[in-house]
Amino acid sequence: MIGFTIKKAFFDTWDNLLGAALYNLGFVLVAAVPFLALDTLMGVAGGLLSILGWAAGVLLVFLYLGGLAFVARDMTDYTSVGPKAFWGYIKEAMPVSLVLGGIFLAQAFITSVAVPVYASMGNILGLAALVFLFWASVIWILSSQFVLPVRTRLNAKIGPVLKKSFMVFFDNTGFSLFMAAGIIALTVLSLPLAFLIPGPMGVLIWMQTGFKLRLMKYDYLEEHPDAKRSAIPWDELLYDERERVGSRTLRGMIFPWKE
Repeated sequence: MIGFTIKKAFFDTWDNLLGAALYNLGFVLVAAVPFLALDTLMGVAGGLLSILGWAAGVLLVFLYLGGLAFVARDMTDYTSVGPKAFWGYIKEAMPVSLVLGGIFLAQAFITSVAVPVYASMGNILGLAALVFLFWASVIWILSSQFVLPVRTRLNAKIGPVLKKSFMVFFDNTGFSLFMAAGIIALTVLSLPLAFLIPGPMGVLIWMQTGFKLRLMKYDYLEEHPDAKRSAIPWDELLYDERERVGSRTLRGMIFPWKE
């Protein structure tokens, strides 16, 4: 299952390479807004307004990512969508996007304000607070990678989305670490190409692929309640997906007309 997750995510990105690059270009432009707002307002309106402008820009970035999550879902489901659908997706994902953005801003505040305060206390209470914040952040980061896939595939309400995201993490800790490692690798690979490829779309396709395939486990357990959770017949469950992806070669990817 692990190997096929990598293969499917790669080919889903490859099959939508141009579209992914264009969406990533849009992300790069949107991601510049918080920094431009911070720099521009700092010289005109002072510190507080510049920080508020930066925060508004961050929320804009998360709104864009929310729309991209739906596009990535469609790509992993072998469906093509146009720009018109993307704007509708931004609106559809708005509640969860704003919540994710708000949590990011809260983390930024805690890191910049609370952590230095606790670190300067120099006692067991400060150390305990730092340890708690560290592990709470780790658990949230590993769980948050499922928030957008859960929203696009299962539920529209914020509470159930967050709850199911934590449940997926705690029930699939090893897989969650594997997915997080993939996100880090894709981010590093994106640096030389200025996040155009694989970029955010590559990361979101990776997240959607992993969650889509992992959902098959729960569908199987629902149909077979007495089955062992450690003995999931992945070869059987992934048969249709493997047929859709097919067997490809590097030569066929670059020169498909020669296959």
